[in-house]
Parts: sequence; C-alpha cells; structure tokens
Amino acid sequence: MAPKRILSLWFPRLGAERLLRALRGLPDAPFAVIEQAGSAQRIASVSVLAQAAGLYPGQPLRDALAICPALVTQARDAAAEAAFLTRLRRWAGRWSPLVAEEAPDALALDITGCAHLFGGEAAMVDQIGAALEGMGLSVQAGLADTPGAAWALARHAGGRAATGRSGDAIQQEARATRSRAANRPRHDRGASAITTFAPAIAAVGQTHSAIARLPVAALRLDPDTVAQLTRLGLRHVGDLTGQPRAALARRFGKGLVLRLDQALGSAPEPISPARPDTAFATRISLPDPVGLEADILAAIDRLLDRLCQLLADKRQGARIIRLEAYRSDGKRQEITLTLARASHDPARIRPLLAMRLGTIDAGFGIDMFRLEALRTEPLHDKQASGHLDAARAAASRAARDTALEDLMARMGARIGMEAITRHHPGNSHIPEKAAQVLAAAWSEPVANWPAPPAPRPLLLWRPEPVTAPDTPDPPARFRWRRRDLAMACAQGPERIAPEWWLDEPDWRSGTRDYWIVTTICGTRLWLFFAHGATMSRGWFCHGSFA
Repeated sequence: MAPKRILSLWFPRLGAERLLRALRGLPDAPFAVIEQAGSAQRIASVSVLAQAAGLYPGQPLRDALAICPALVTQARDAAAEAAFLTRLRRWAGRWSPLVAEEAPDALALDITGCAHLFGGEAAMVDQIGAALEGMGLSVQAGLADTPGAAWALARHAGGRAATGRSGDAIQQEARATRSRAANRPRHDRGASAITTFAPAIAAVGQTHSAIARLPVAALRLDPDTVAQLTRLGLRHVGDLTGQPRAALARRFGKGLVLRLDQALGSAPEPISPARPDTAFATRISLPDPVGLEADILAAIDRLLDRLCQLLADKRQGARIIRLEAYRSDGKRQEITLTLARASHDPARIRPLLAMRLGTIDAGFGIDMFRLEALRTEPLHDKQASGHLDAARAAASRAARDTALEDLMARMGARIGMEAITRHHPGNSHIPEKAAQVLAAAWSEPVANWPAPPAPRPLLLWRPEPVTAPDTPDPPARFRWRRRDLAMACAQGPERIAPEWWLDEPDWRSGTRDYWIVTTICGTRLWLFFAHGATMSRGWFCHGSFA
C-alpha cells in the first residue's frame, strides 16, 4: 500500500486577493480588507503591497492608516470568502479526488497515488503553484505524511520560533529599552514574510525531522498554550518529542499530546472531503414579467419536466422542493414543500405547487423562476415477479400506498408536514410507552402491530387517585372524579412491574395489578392497585375503554 501523502495549500491573502481579482479597476496601491472587532476596526487581510508597507492582519485600522495613509480598504464579506474557497476546492478536484476545505483560508488534498500522473510530487506541487499564481493568488504549500505536518509546513516552514518575552521571562530587556520596542520593525506580527512560491516537501517517512525545527505554534495549539511552552523554553516541536507524555498532558492538557501525535502520525486524523456538488436545480428567465396564475403554471411545467428528468437520470427522488420567483423590482418570493415520499414524477409534484401559488405575491411581475430539489433520496426501480395474482396484488398495494402518500402530501401542503403523525409500536411493556408518535412523512406504516397481552383502553391519562378500600380486591364501590360509582363486574388482574433500570416518578408506586372494571352506569375503566414501593399504595384510574 502506498504511503499516505497530504498536501496543504494555505492562502495567506485570500480575502484581499479575492477582491483584487473582482475589482480590477483599483489603483496600484496598498489594499486591505477590514472587519469590525467590537467598537473598533481591524485588518483581516492585506495585499502584497500593503504587507510590504508593514501592515499585517489583526492590526487596528487607525494604526495602519498612520503607517500607510494611501491604504485602500474594503469591508470583509465572510460568506463571499467561504464561497470563493469552495470554488477553489472544486478547482482543486483536477489534482485529487479527495479535497477538503480548512476554513477560512486553506485546502487539504489527499494526493496518495496521484503524484505520478503529474510527473512526481515536486512537479505536481509546482504545477499547482504556477496555476494559482496565474490566477493572482498567493499560496504556501506543505506536503507530508500527515495532515498536521502538512499544515505546519505550509504555514511555518522557513520561519523562526518566537522569543515569547513576557514579564515571567528571566532574561528580558531593561525598562528603558522595552519602552522603545514598539518602534522597532517587527516582521512576525501575524503575516509571514513576503516570499515567492517555495513549497515545503517532507520526504516519505521523514515527518519527524521535517517539523522538529518548527515553532510549537505549528502544532495548531491555542495562543495561551504556546505562550506557556515558550516561557518554559519549549519553543520548537523537537523540544516536545523528548518530553514525557504524561507530564505534558498533566501540565497542558490532552490537546497538546493529541496534536503532537497527529502531526507525527501516531494518532489518526482523517481528511473529510466535501461531498460531490450535484445540484438538482433549473431556472427560466422570461422576456416580460408575468403575474397571471396560468402563466406561472406554464413556467412551472417547463421547470418541473427538466428537474424531474435530472432526478431520473441520477435515480434520485425529490423530498423537499423549493420554487423561487424573482420579481422585476428585485424582491424574491419562494415556496417550499415536502413530499411524503421521494419522487421524480411531475404529475405528483405539480398539484402541490399549484396549491401553494396563492402565497406568492407577483407584485409588478415575475421575470425569473428557479426550481430546486433541496433534499433528494435514491430511488430504486421495483419490478413485481412471480405468480400473476401475486403480481396484481403487489401492484394494487403499491397504488394504495401512492394514494396515501399523495393525500399526506396534499394535507402537508395545507397544514404543514410536521402536523401529520402516525403511531409506531414502542419497545416497552409499560402501557404509556407501548406506542410512539412519529412524523408520517419520515416513517413507514406498521403492517403487523404486536398484540398486547391484555386489552388496552382507548384513552390513557396519567394515573388519577381513586377513593376505595386499601385492599388488592376490586372495590365494590369507589369514588373517582367526584363521582360515586358501583362496580358491576371486573376482569383481571394483569400484573405490570416497572422498569427497574429507570427512575420514573409515575412508577415509584411499585408493581401494579390492573383490572377492567365495568360500572353499573356502563362506564368501563382501567383501574390498578399499586402495591407501594417508595410511594403510598392504593387504587388509581389509568384510562377508559370505549
């Protein structure tokens, strides 16, 4: 088996360079992306020119303007940056089928068994770097046997460990020289030094030696842990590998040991690639805005046929569908409906959309429609075989199931699919747990309901006290709900014990003897005598028969 090889691509100026690609008319000046940090503004990303001027991410905007008055700024759009990273992940699929996003500014590629297709690992990484530079993006790459080591090489290869001066350090500057420290040029305040594309590649099996001289921050530790390690003189990854693991875990927590083991390959760290982007959606643009229901239905028919064909080609069925209507004034209306069972049959979906058209306000007209299957499920073709009568019975049963699902879908379009429920048998001998309520759209009907050991009442409620003699025999006369009742006959008893592994307040009375008591007035009640465990014993009424 080929050794695992992970490539980490880090885009240190992703936010700024994304906007520079879109705003090509900007002057050749330092550029930065700013974000709100409480009541102040700070820099989130900088361009190459801004970094050369001494600006870095995390710097307050007022300080940056004092250093570089010609700075051009733009507000940060985190959603747009995430979408841009997703597009880069799709683009990287040409190099490896396993690509994962590492928000907010990195990608991880599992290139195991792929490098030979591009002339080897070094040639492959050079091709990726050249392609990204051609797109106007700065990138730093790290290649190693583990995701943690690749991450560390991409961000910290060629750097140096921080000194970590603080008030706790024994060797530190005098007070007078320390006051002038802020005026010194600092190149390690967040952004790395400006360099050309120079990937860091660790040979197979050489992960330990490749990351030994990297700073401890390369292990993806929180800043507090990095500061504590630096004060103790543990500035490099190699300084930690020789330390006792138990002592490190006691002093700094298990997270430090886990990150170290993940970087060295002792602990597994799988890459979770994104699912393939298969969008089941279609849209139509109209030359003139429409507002009549007939015109809207005509557009839906064209969209629905194309969408259902896309689903049928992939053997998928739509479970949740959304219709978006874009008005000429820029506003958007939408309809979202849920089907009782996934389907790609336009005849089953169209009536549901037609029922909800009344919720759309066309305004001055609608000039574009978009239909999308938000949730899909695989569909398998079913072919009945066997005896002719059996085949006909199976076809008839399938038709009945389809009719029930269509009814549920129509009702769900009116009152909401979550309002339609069905009962399923519960895995308990306790009467009130014998059935569980499930959403009808996400559950299958029960063909054979298990029969209880004794008849169960039609109505169940929490046990209500009954005034009767404190004896296990059915009472001849008793008082319940302010009514004096006389027993005509009784059937039972059925003894039910509580679930001893659960502490339920209603069952702290211990074992119960249930009786079906018919009164002289015709009322049939379900009474039980509690023998008493942690609560007082006595008679209670638990339900009523029809």
